[in-house]
Amino acid sequence: MKVICIGRNYVKHIEELNNEVPTEPVVFMKPQTSLLKDNKDFYFPAFTKNIHYEAELVYRICNNGKHVKRKFTKDFYEEVTVGIDFTARDLQDLCKEKGLPWEKAKAFDHSAVIGKFVPLNSIENRDKEINFSLDKNDQTVQHGNSAHMMHSIDDIIVHVSQYYTLNIGDYIFTGTPAGVGPITIGDTFTGKIGDQELLRCSIK
Repeated sequence: MKVICIGRNYVKHIEELNNEVPTEPVVFMKPQTSLLKDNKDFYFPAFTKNIHYEAELVYRICNNGKHVKRKFTKDFYEEVTVGIDFTARDLQDLCKEKGLPWEKAKAFDHSAVIGKFVPLNSIENRDKEINFSLDKNDQTVQHGNSAHMMHSIDDIIVHVSQYYTLNIGDYIFTGTPAGVGPITIGDTFTGKIGDQELLRCSIK
């Protein structure tokens, strides 16, 4: 099982972090130990002082394949949820300065929060747009729409499957919209698709 993540996939988020606009999907990975499910609490690790939340649509792969052609991509996902990509921003900044990989900042234990999956066919207008949001202490801090992704889930599957074999049970985090910010002990985050709450995570 793999956790495949896409960075810099919403223009406004790229702008808020003053990053360059990529010409193709920015791909990184998280290990299985990064997963945090079932509305479990997240415990703030000692190695960082600045963790940011990044809400994302997450798709679960339901087929095995490599070099997937665009006409077959919809055979590879049936469910979607909201996830949070926790990022140790202070570590990430240090890694960037030194030209080093980001794994310490992105792939640490429980940095990939995943909500309850729902069937795509239960979401109205799913082929054109999926609205999702993240609330922090009952106030909305992020709102995204799949139509605003620079690279759609179909684009991502085509691209990623050139390099990695996709397996049943893999997860794909599709990038975060604008509005990322720091987490604090005592915060509670809730993630929704439309009005349906699929994720709840408290910071301890």
